[in-house]
Amino acid sequence: MKKYLYLLGSVMLLIACASFISKKDKTEKKMKNIYDFKIEGLDGSTIDFSQFKGKKILIVNTASKCGFTPQYAGLEKLYAAHKDNLVIVGFPSDNFGGQEFQDNKDISSFCQKNYGVTFPLTTRVDVKGSDITPIYKYLTEKSENGVLDATISWNFNKFYIDEKGNLIAHFDSKVTPDSPELLKYIDAK
Repeated sequence: MKKYLYLLGSVMLLIACASFISKKDKTEKKMKNIYDFKIEGLDGSTIDFSQFKGKKILIVNTASKCGFTPQYAGLEKLYAAHKDNLVIVGFPSDNFGGQEFQDNKDISSFCQKNYGVTFPLTTRVDVKGSDITPIYKYLTEKSENGVLDATISWNFNKFYIDEKGNLIAHFDSKVTPDSPELLKYIDAK
């Protein structure tokens, strides 16, 4: 009888522990990954970041009428040189001084005509503030990405994500597409 009670007590303890662990797992927040995001493209298509698995990703908040706008040329050159293992995604935004067109067609036309942009561009979004697009909330808040907090202070900030989808670095507007501090990640094997 003692063996039976001992065995029953052990089984009940195991059930209680399993229940506690299960409840704990359900309450813990699952950290998002860059591959969890989809966003509307400038052309109306869907940009699904899960399609970029195995490639490096450079995310840039862009604007058509900014002092940093000529960086489009450098971004396009970088994209063309590394197309096999790099995706650049531009996020047109009007968060800084009214420097982006209101209409997606105007943004697209400007980028094509002036810089021959072929890398993906999203529809116009907010990269800060109360209407921040979810992917930028992820990129700028350590509580979301588990790596870093970043402040988007102007257009042409850059986020580098490695081939495994890990957020690695944030660069401000002054870091150009051909800056050694950025290229060390892009050129790394």
